[in-house]
Amino acid sequence: MPGKRTISQARTSDLPLIMKVISAAKKIMRSSGNLNQWINGYPSEDVILGDIAKGCGYVVSDGEDIVGYFACVPSPEPTYARIYEGQWLDDTLPYHVIHRIGSYPDVHGVFKTIMDWCFSKDPNIRIDTHRDNKIMQHNILKEGFSYCGIIYLESGDERLAYQKIL
Repeated sequence: MPGKRTISQARTSDLPLIMKVISAAKKIMRSSGNLNQWINGYPSEDVILGDIAKGCGYVVSDGEDIVGYFACVPSPEPTYARIYEGQWLDDTLPYHVIHRIGSYPDVHGVFKTIMDWCFSKDPNIRIDTHRDNKIMQHNILKEGFSYCGIIYLESGDERLAYQKIL
């Protein structure tokens, strides 16, 4: 029986448990046909430690157990400055970006828990995902986000971009 689900700021001491979540999330991606996202060691321990150092890394817990991880980063997001084949719902208001969502396959509702928490902090949220990440696209649309267009990461990789404003 899972305990009460909570979200708290990630601590450096959480890193081993966060990396287990990330590993499980990569397995979900691969098994669903998403072979090209989170590759070449991304997100690495250094990336997660960077989130934690900036105060943007969060863990999702069921009782005492860490079951999810995400970063909630205040705007501006440099890779969102240009959007192609579409436009943002609003390009003037500050926003938060959600990155690096991961959870265990047997723990359900983590995405909704994360979004409910994020929208309690900011009514304007943006998120992006890989074209092959059908699970994430489904969750994003199910939570009422609008598809806005395509953005490109610093690496040049394409991502589908979404926004929701309460």
